Amino acid sequence: MEEELTESEITEQLAELGIEPGGTVLMHASMRSVGKVKGGPVSVLNALRHLLGPDGTLVVPTFTSDNSDTSSAHQEKIRGLSDEARVKFCENMPPFDPATTPSTGMGVLAETVRCHTNSTRSAHPQTSFAALGAQAAKITQGHRLDCHLGKHSPLARLYDMRAHVLLLGVGFDRCTAFHLGEYRVIDPPRRKYRCVIRKDGLRQWWEYEDVALDDSDFGRLGEDFERVSASGAVRKGRVGSASCRLLSFVDAVDYAQSWLLEHRATGYGRSPQC
Repeated sequence: MEEELTESEITEQLAELGIEPGGTVLMHASMRSVGKVKGGPVSVLNALRHLLGPDGTLVVPTFTSDNSDTSSAHQEKIRGLSDEARVKFCENMPPFDPATTPSTGMGVLAETVRCHTNSTRSAHPQTSFAALGAQAAKITQGHRLDCHLGKHSPLARLYDMRAHVLLLGVGFDRCTAFHLGEYRVIDPPRRKYRCVIRKDGLRQWWEYEDVALDDSDFGRLGEDFERVSASGAVRKGRVGSASCRLLSFVDAVDYAQSWLLEHRATGYGRSPQC
């Protein structure tokens, strides 16, 4: 029988990976990859907060890709429905509420952060972030509804703070920081998005234009980033059963910007998640 990891063991392993007091960390995580932990995701969260200390901040994506009629998640939900059933489904979609709307596909650890009493969450109805710690409010405030992951999003604040990215049992294909590189190329492709919001107390559809997000090649981008990065830019280790990486947010974004310019002459927006 697989032994349960204790909170102290998780803390020790995260410290070896490089989590330090006062840091700001954007985390993507898979508890399934970590394995059995005594106390579950709460113990992992406690370990991270203990290491970051009172001056540190933990940030997680709390995206709601199914709050849309332009996303792949939405298309999967309505697959096989009649035209009438599709219309009814869209009419019954609830508006995004940062206080109560659960994230979609972000994992139980991200949801544990989102549901924490002291967490704050940004207001974007499709690509929100939740944060805990000293800089939580600064990171999450001002997330414009027409900017998924660009200069008016928490990613830009994390870049300015020289944060780190923790990939806890997940690969580079989950590295949201790379999306900021998409915004920083010259004249990135754009597309229309639609989602459900509540404005002036009324449920309504919100349509806007933003960069055409595409994570389909992030795995390859990450492999190249890791291969050419200077020593220390990507730290590798294990937490429980999970292979983990801790990387420089600034280095990841800067490399993504140059890599995307070289490797994406055409073909942006192939994977509409929002």
